[in-house]
Amino acid sequence: MTPTQQAGQLLMAAMQPGPATGLDGPIGAQGLGSMLYLGGWKDSGTVAAASQHLQDVSPTVDGTKVGMLVAADQEGGEVQQLTGSGFTSMPSGLEQAQLPDLRSSAKGWGAELKQAGVNVNLAPTADTVPAEIGRANEPIGKWGRQYGSTPQAASKGALAFAQGMQDAGVEPTVKHFPGLGRITGNTDLRDTGITDSVMTRDDSHLTPFADAIDGGTQIVMVGSAHYSQIDGETPALFSSKIVDGMLRDDLGFDGVVITDDVGAAKAVSATPVGERATKFIAAGGDIVLTADPSQVSTMVSAIEAKAKGDPAFAKQVTASVTRVLTLKEDMGLLRCG
Repeated sequence: MTPTQQAGQLLMAAMQPGPATGLDGPIGAQGLGSMLYLGGWKDSGTVAAASQHLQDVSPTVDGTKVGMLVAADQEGGEVQQLTGSGFTSMPSGLEQAQLPDLRSSAKGWGAELKQAGVNVNLAPTADTVPAEIGRANEPIGKWGRQYGSTPQAASKGALAFAQGMQDAGVEPTVKHFPGLGRITGNTDLRDTGITDSVMTRDDSHLTPFADAIDGGTQIVMVGSAHYSQIDGETPALFSSKIVDGMLRDDLGFDGVVITDDVGAAKAVSATPVGERATKFIAAGGDIVLTADPSQVSTMVSAIEAKAKGDPAFAKQVTASVTRVLTLKEDMGLLRCG
């Protein structure tokens, strides 16, 4: 791969409803390796056609077709990007936790994604929202996205959902490490009220993530909240103490680490666009998610430039690309001929 193609493999950009060709530019020019359906796509047939187009235009490198990670944010409740014909209306996390066989239900929802050409689901949430916080927690509790108010309940629901997705051939993404349950502000919408002053490196709220990893999860999303006892006011996704230290070293996770959105999120808006990508990779992350595809070229250029002048960072890029391609190989997305 060229340096540009390598950098492109480390980005996921959103595509709004419309022509299936919406990301052809960054796929062709920057080798964009992953995408996310955003904005409320309708009907399985429409999504399936777009998914097939994305795979058709994905790059071929030395005779190997390098397929796309095609993702959806399909949690249920208030967070379900794909609706209409072919997609079941999914209940919220709290409601899913009451289902008699959540893993089986999730397998059914996953099969709908698979039919539409979606191979990654940016779900489940493994966040624990304490009962005393509840709906005052804007990102999760307000919408009932959590599976429960204890780490045990959150773990049970997240693991069942994740394994059901895998049963259907869709890779789940456990989020939002190390947990958004004890903050009040929504990191997408503001940069205040987003500090968890309680979280420690051996916190019980990490249990759902550890259990999902032990259960075979290959993708973990890191959030952009702050954890003052661990790394001051550094957003989690820019913190090597959290990504490399807690997720990779403490929990032994060697899979793909992805950001929450850094394209439009208020929590990281003060960080220049290019640095949002390089800081995450330097912290030990792999795929940078942006809701704004116009940022792809800036991020790719920033990754290339830093790798060219910083041998240590270049090694991190190589390690990240290797993890992404290993996942794609496991998913059957690397095809010869």
